[in-house]
Amino acid sequence: MSFTVIIPARYASQRLPGKPLLDIGGKPMLQHTYERASGSEAKQICIATDDDRIRAAAEEFGAKVFMTAESHRTGTDRIQEVTTQLGLSDDDVVVNVQADEPLIPVNVINQVANNLNAHDEAGIATLCEVISDQEEITDPNAVKVVINDMGYALYFSRATIPYQASGSAQNCFRHVGIYAYRVSVLNEFVQWPSSELEISEKLEQLRALYNGVSVHVEVSSEEIPAGVDTEKDLEAVRVALAGR
Repeated sequence: MSFTVIIPARYASQRLPGKPLLDIGGKPMLQHTYERASGSEAKQICIATDDDRIRAAAEEFGAKVFMTAESHRTGTDRIQEVTTQLGLSDDDVVVNVQADEPLIPVNVINQVANNLNAHDEAGIATLCEVISDQEEITDPNAVKVVINDMGYALYFSRATIPYQASGSAQNCFRHVGIYAYRVSVLNEFVQWPSSELEISEKLEQLRALYNGVSVHVEVSSEEIPAGVDTEKDLEAVRVALAGR
């Protein structure tokens, strides 16, 4: 198995400005995420950014950094530009690890890459977790996914799917936002306009389904701690890493 990890990192954040560089135990958050990715089986780990402050910090801890266009709207666009700068082939596999995931388990990075390599029909692979909390089932911030018998996504939604899902029955899955892409799919993805479904749900992965890309989904091999979106999340991660 061979794959590349690319970590898109933006300085701007409405709730936590400069989020990738926020201190956690004496290191910027981005460094923790990078070190996690470095423990995976990836052949290389790169950081994609459009901000010189992030570039300088990343180079200081020894990361390979690529500067990308400021016009990119999403991390996917940023990742695709880096695959071009790296000269990756259409069949190469790239894993998108978010910069605000300093607790991401190494095993799930390998898992999502392995899944894509094992399913030739898939253009993208991602992960999910069983939802056991009834309140989370109805929470629009928890993105749900319905999967067919072969492990391919039928639909992603912020709504409760399937209808009358029950945490006790374990028939509802929360999507976990880590992706493995074939470079050929990335190159097409950034050319497609946003679909009405994507705009309505505010879920970028629906652009892939709308354009006929098969997305393989597997239950995560281990629990994935929450990323950092708020000050509360940041403090929780600081406590968790201090405890380790």
